[in-house]
Amino acid sequence: MRASVLSSVLLLLHGVAATGGRGGHSAGGGGKDCSVVDASIVAHTGTPVGREVVYKNITIYISTPDEKDARAKARSKTAVLYLTDVFGIPLNQNKLLVDSFARAGYLTIAPDLFKGEPAPADINAPGGAFNVTDFLLKNGEASVDPIIDATVEYINTKLKVAKIAVTGYCFGGKYAFRHVGAGKKGDVAFTAHPSMLTDAEISGVKKPAAVAAAETDNTLTPAQRLNLEAKLSESKQPFRVSLYSGTAHGFAVRANISDPIQKFGKEEAFLQAVRWFDHWLI
Repeated sequence: MRASVLSSVLLLLHGVAATGGRGGHSAGGGGKDCSVVDASIVAHTGTPVGREVVYKNITIYISTPDEKDARAKARSKTAVLYLTDVFGIPLNQNKLLVDSFARAGYLTIAPDLFKGEPAPADINAPGGAFNVTDFLLKNGEASVDPIIDATVEYINTKLKVAKIAVTGYCFGGKYAFRHVGAGKKGDVAFTAHPSMLTDAEISGVKKPAAVAAAETDNTLTPAQRLNLEAKLSESKQPFRVSLYSGTAHGFAVRANISDPIQKFGKEEAFLQAVRWFDHWLI
């Protein structure tokens, strides 16, 4: 049995559930370019291939697609704005996902949301000095929104791109929703295992929004997930919420890839985002 088929069977046996949206459109393949991407473009390990620039004192990691690639040509007027988890752009897995979106044909940009002071990789180490409450107070909406707005300005004015997909993970998921709200310039949103979302941010989306949810997640419990679905429905925007069995909070970035269920979940969440963008952005 081939690996891809085996992974599909394993996931089905573990009971994946998904809820769909409105508007009579599928989540993928509806755009001008219908070429298919698969999990082979997802980099789990290795050396990032992008570059860093500084704009208005904000460090930005950028990964550029191959200009000769057919998918890249069809997406030359678009970009993905990648909003990280609390570990920020220093985390190798974040940079590798940015690179993976570039291999899917999207110019992809990830700003440093934490002014050079992200959470440490050993955030849960016993006796560690990291204070989550202080970190979140320091990096609240008043600090993070202007960084994202400046990055959007960079995309519009320096990169000359007007159509933007916003993808956010954990901490960044909240801001993916905020930046497809009223007055913001995001055109479509995807988030995986978002945290700290408010009802107003969910029901306030003005563009299509999709979510990849973990089966085990204290920041998005089953009750909160049902509320998320209800609020998205009330928004009258196209939406999708997909639940990935055998996964926990953080799986779409920091999955244990030695576990075939987690690896499959991470790859499928990535492909969910790409297909969502392909349909609603292109």
